[in-house]
Amino acid sequence: MYERRHQQLASRRHFLRRLFVHGGLAAVLLWLSLCVGMLGYRCFEHLSWLDGFLNSAMLLGGMGPVNTPQTAPGKLFAGLYALYAGLVFLVSVGLVFTPVVHRFMHKFHLEEGRESR
Repeated sequence: MYERRHQQLASRRHFLRRLFVHGGLAAVLLWLSLCVGMLGYRCFEHLSWLDGFLNSAMLLGGMGPVNTPQTAPGKLFAGLYALYAGLVFLVSVGLVFTPVVHRFMHKFHLEEGRESR
């Protein structure tokens, strides 16, 4: 998927396409995670879809829930979803920044190879 150390730097068009694909994957992951959170809050805490969206979005954004869980299953779900949301946040950031960091490192290695010649 990525060019190797001694290959040429990918064209700007290819890089932008790669960035778009990674951003799309992150968006799909966040959307699916948001849907799971909304469904969980709806089923376990009997919140409205809008309140489930708000709580899920706040957790996925790293802010924390708005409504305090009232039921034992709801508390269990909220705790597990909070742990999951933290991981999804980190994975999403990694997905989006991977092409940028790779391009920077690849450019650095290409310049390093030119200087040693």
